[in-house]
Amino acid sequence: MKTFLTIIFILVCIALSAVILAQQGKDAGLGAIGGIGDTYWGKNKSRSMEGKLVQITTILVVVFIVFSVILNLNF
Repeated sequence: MKTFLTIIFILVCIALSAVILAQQGKDAGLGAIGGIGDTYWGKNKSRSMEGKLVQITTILVVVFIVFSVILNLNF
């Protein structure tokens, strides 16, 4: 059982690394000062591919933490 959980944990780690590396940088530049960053694409970012990557990252981090706790329990 523990071997199966370890294999899934390793797959989650690899997927989390790949998703994090696929994301773009968060630098807004000087446009954020004057409000230029509030464009259509900036407001609807959750519907874009970048928004989906952020959601997937959040889910994978939660799964990572849960598996870390489970694997460190002595059962």
